[in-house]
Amino acid sequence: MEEKNCLFCKIISGEIPSLKVYEDENSLAFLDISPFTKGHSIVVPKNHYISLLEFPEEKMQECLSAVKKVAIKLKTKLEADGINIMQNNYKAAGQEINHLHFHVIPRWKNDKAFPLRIEKKERSKEELSEILKKINTS
Repeated sequence: MEEKNCLFCKIISGEIPSLKVYEDENSLAFLDISPFTKGHSIVVPKNHYISLLEFPEEKMQECLSAVKKVAIKLKTKLEADGINIMQNNYKAAGQEINHLHFHVIPRWKNDKAFPLRIEKKERSKEELSEILKKINTS
C-alpha cells in the first residue's frame, strides 16, 4: 500500500534516493538528511500508515524488531554512548511526514543535540483524578 504524494513512500519505491542503513521485507531504515546527530536514522514500514494509532498490531513486532536492529547497529558501529528512539503521531506532536516512522538517534555524552530533561509541571491529586476519570469513562 503506497500513498503517491508521500515522501517516505517515494523513498521506499526508489523514486527518491536514500542512504540505506537497513532493509528487510517489511521495513526500511535510512539516514536522516537533517540529522540531530551523526547516524540519525529513520525506520519506516514499507506499507503506508499515517500513525502508530492506525498501524495493525500484528505488524508491530516486525517493525519494532527492525528499529531494535538499527539501534544496535548504530550504537555498536558508531560507538555511541546511548540511543534515543522517538516516534511522533500527528502534527501537534511533531510529526512532519504523514507516514509512520521511528527516529533512531545515536547519542554521546555531552553531545548537546537536544535536551534530555524537559521541565515537568507537577499536578495535584485532584487534577490527576479528574484526568484519570476522563480517560477511563466509556
